[in-house]
Amino acid sequence: MIFGSLSGDPLLDLLIGALFTLLAWSSLAVVLLTAAFVASGLIGLQVALLLVLGANLGSGVLALLATTGAGPAGRRVTLGNLFFKLIGCMLTIPLLGPIEGVLAWLDPDPQRLVVNFHTAFNLLLAATLIFFTSPVARLASRLLPDDPQKADAAHARNLDPAALETPALALANATREALRIGDVVEQMLGGVLDAVRNNDGKLAREVKRMDDVVDDLYTSIKLYLTQISREALDERESRRWAEIMSFTINLEHVGDIVEHIVDDLEEKKISQGRSFSGAGMKEIEELHARLMATLRLALNVFLNGDLRSAQMLIAQKAEFRDLERAYAGTHLDRLAWQTPESIETSSLHLDIINDFKRINSHICSVAYPILEQAGALQPTRLREEFANGDAKQKHA
Repeated sequence: MIFGSLSGDPLLDLLIGALFTLLAWSSLAVVLLTAAFVASGLIGLQVALLLVLGANLGSGVLALLATTGAGPAGRRVTLGNLFFKLIGCMLTIPLLGPIEGVLAWLDPDPQRLVVNFHTAFNLLLAATLIFFTSPVARLASRLLPDDPQKADAAHARNLDPAALETPALALANATREALRIGDVVEQMLGGVLDAVRNNDGKLAREVKRMDDVVDDLYTSIKLYLTQISREALDERESRRWAEIMSFTINLEHVGDIVEHIVDDLEEKKISQGRSFSGAGMKEIEELHARLMATLRLALNVFLNGDLRSAQMLIAQKAEFRDLERAYAGTHLDRLAWQTPESIETSSLHLDIINDFKRINSHICSVAYPILEQAGALQPTRLREEFANGDAKQKHA
């Protein structure tokens, strides 16, 4: 009765189509129902097309309702989708006459015509409005801004105080939060390379701001771990407690080193408008790529405690040390050849590759507890005769 009473009023038909879509929780159900009503002669073709538009509009509302419990970032996607549906309906309504003629020429069957219209509407909507995603994204971001408290990256998310009574659960929470520090450190390292390449002062300042995030997360984890009763920990949990503490301390040191790199970069390169030589920049990029790969492997070692990966990490540490020495030598060779860029940035270049080596050492330290537990470490790296104090006598 409701559908049969529709007379082709665009606003009312759109509203009815959207309302029935919400009631059915499915736009496809309304489209197929509309097609059946057209075939039976209950409604006219123009009313059917308006109902299909209403069903598409209702599907946008459905998506928005389905994400009401999500964060602002997730709801922006569905809000943008609703905007596109609404724009598509507004643009299509004045063109329904010509569209009806084209669809009837392609396939005069009323049922298939309704379904074809639904398909064509969505395809044309995607093809046309894909070029307007950026402005719609900006509008959605303004309407649904981030919650400042939730958007604060320095706010610990996994350190549940209620879990402190269960050491295993508390250690798992601390592990997840430590991995967050690893993610921030990875972003900092990535930002450093872009700042070096492009002399980007704004990015350099953003990297330094991220060090504050690292410091805050490290402090939160440290305080959380100290609240866990050490007497309640078994031997394995005690080792894990120490591993988490050591890992977060090393990541905090890495953040400080990165901040130091950025300070030097701003003072000696960005503010002076200087550039590294092509060969020097290539060396930094090579060391940086190895550093990022080492960090990702170290995060995996920290999470899984895999002995083989820990061995790979220590092997990469030795390779990185040898490569840093080699690149320091080639840089000095370029100085000897009076390469202008190398002369201008010599101090900064050597400091960066040395700082990269220090960062690499801090990252690789996560492997030592695993190797030590497996009995894979030597007591000392000194040769036996030097370790026993016999070197002087031997030289004599």
